[in-house]
Amino acid sequence: MSQLRIDTLTMPAADLGVDNPLPPLRTGGDVHVVHDTTGIPDDTVQNIRYGRVKNILPYTIQDGYDRVRHPREFMVAVLENELLKATFLLQHGGRLWSLLHKPSGRELLACNPVFQPANLALRNAWFSGGVEWNIGTIGHTPLTCDSLYAARLNLSDGTPVLRLYEWERIRQVTFQIDAYLPDGCPMLLVRVRIVNPNDYAVPMYWWSNMAVPESQDTRVIVPATTTYQFDYREGALRLLDVPAFEGTDMTYTTNSRQAADYFFHIPDGQQPWITALGTEGKGLIQCSTNRLQGRKLFMWGQGIGGKNWQDFLSVPGKPYLEIQAGLARTQLEHLPMPAHSEWAWLEGYGLIQANSDAVHGDNWLTAINAVQQPLNTLMPRDQFEAEFKRGASWADRPPDDVLLQGSGWGTLERLRREMSHDTPMCGAGLIFDERALNSVHEPWLHLLRTGEFPASVNDDAPYAFLTQPEWRTLLENASNLSGNWLAWLHLGIMRYAAGEREGTRAAWTQSLAAHQSAWTLRNLAVLDIEDENLTEAALRLTEAQRLQPDVMALTLECCQVLTQSGIAIQALTIIDNLSADQRSNGRVRLTEGQAALAIGDFQRVAKILATPFVVDTLREGEPSLSDLWFNYHEQLISSSEGIPLDETLRTRVRREFPLAQAFDFRMSE
Repeated sequence: MSQLRIDTLTMPAADLGVDNPLPPLRTGGDVHVVHDTTGIPDDTVQNIRYGRVKNILPYTIQDGYDRVRHPREFMVAVLENELLKATFLLQHGGRLWSLLHKPSGRELLACNPVFQPANLALRNAWFSGGVEWNIGTIGHTPLTCDSLYAARLNLSDGTPVLRLYEWERIRQVTFQIDAYLPDGCPMLLVRVRIVNPNDYAVPMYWWSNMAVPESQDTRVIVPATTTYQFDYREGALRLLDVPAFEGTDMTYTTNSRQAADYFFHIPDGQQPWITALGTEGKGLIQCSTNRLQGRKLFMWGQGIGGKNWQDFLSVPGKPYLEIQAGLARTQLEHLPMPAHSEWAWLEGYGLIQANSDAVHGDNWLTAINAVQQPLNTLMPRDQFEAEFKRGASWADRPPDDVLLQGSGWGTLERLRREMSHDTPMCGAGLIFDERALNSVHEPWLHLLRTGEFPASVNDDAPYAFLTQPEWRTLLENASNLSGNWLAWLHLGIMRYAAGEREGTRAAWTQSLAAHQSAWTLRNLAVLDIEDENLTEAALRLTEAQRLQPDVMALTLECCQVLTQSGIAIQALTIIDNLSADQRSNGRVRLTEGQAALAIGDFQRVAKILATPFVVDTLREGEPSLSDLWFNYHEQLISSSEGIPLDETLRTRVRREFPLAQAFDFRMSE
């Protein structure tokens, strides 16, 4: 009998910490920027250039985590029938954490034994394992470490449905994930729907990212004979034949030393699916209706950097790869979603058993057919399509019980739309009630109901950002805007998000005139940096850091800009005055090393590099550690031997001083 229950899962977990109080006006570099699209169709190139975001406003950065793990209980939802048991992490993006095939006892996903955030997502914090539901824009969903709304819906035949949903704030759309396991069904069924309630088209993005175990004999099979390869080293997108490239079969991920993405081109009319199978021809298969046309393989590669990343995200001995399914042909694209439109599809997840000789044979088309035949038996396509259509009859049915509240921002938007008589953001199937509201939303709720934005009586960090034009209009018309430093601060953030630089500076100048706040000083410093006025930015950040010395993110920004502006000695003075606990922070040690190198204090840099340290928030693709290592040796030799720092010296350094393994997180070598 199919069932749904709420349970707890205990595992070693790092603390996620508190969000960064600084608005994310600038984001980290994107490792997926395409520099070469030679030979790529024009429509794909257009989609690659369309919809990119400059920052992740109105969301905040989640960088307060550490790497100290303690046993912790996670709230999970468990869907179960006779064949499968699916476990969802409700408070972390609704991620499908585990999918167990009960008759064989086989775990179909790479189920991470620990919860360890790292800097791989839009908002920084991301963790590996399971199936992640990605909506909004490139770079992992902004909700990956947040609670989704979770609800229970009982179908007329008694089948329970787990409904996960939220209001996505970058694209201003609602989405829902209806997961269920009918009695005797060999596949977990996941029905996804996105609704654009706006009067304009929005760039849309969705990818379901599945982590599966990686071994020497794991082969990824997909019904395609061509693929786009994205090379992290060159930033090039190339069209290749599947499965072999330059004599190497890329469908066995352990054949590749470098990290890489492969976006497979499934022919029109072919049901989309992807699988990863071991020696016996067994493994997870994911299929879908045609809306989800894209399929992707991601591998970390067998280089030291890739292996370090795998261990950094989990524990040694747990390698994984990702097979993924998305709306576009590649994960580098956004698609235009028309105004007042709805996109929906059905996904299936289950165990496939294929002929192992055919799967691992030399004939690629035979390998594809070896998977297609048992898939036709496991879940016939016409039956799968009929199930998708059946789901439309209950997609808007109100849930029987709301199990967990989401962020509350959807509730605020619902109230705004009701008061202004705008188009509803969703149907009756998604409940955004006022139980989700808390003190974070209170200033905006007060503005909505009274026309006033509450004035701040202290210097508390302003975490709650909004950037929608409708909320901006409300704030600009606030009756108490004059002299309200916090209101002007928020208005500047709204104008910045809209690309209005002069209006942004004017708003933050008004805020600073009303009250000298570290938060406003820092924001003005960002404008100075963008105007290449590092001297003025350094002055503002130094004062901001003096006002809020305990905000680590502000201290780091200040020291980095001081170093860049040629006064690294001042950055080192700030670092010297930090507490011992603060100075032990890996990011602080990295920043100290960069500042010391900038003034030629080789002894101080050598001392820092002598003892390997961990930068908890090291960004995917960030070269800071390797750069510090190589730059130190290059400058030291150049200074001591009186020789130019040229390509000859760089080559020599890489030969004589190979990067310490503990510092090697390179995506390519």
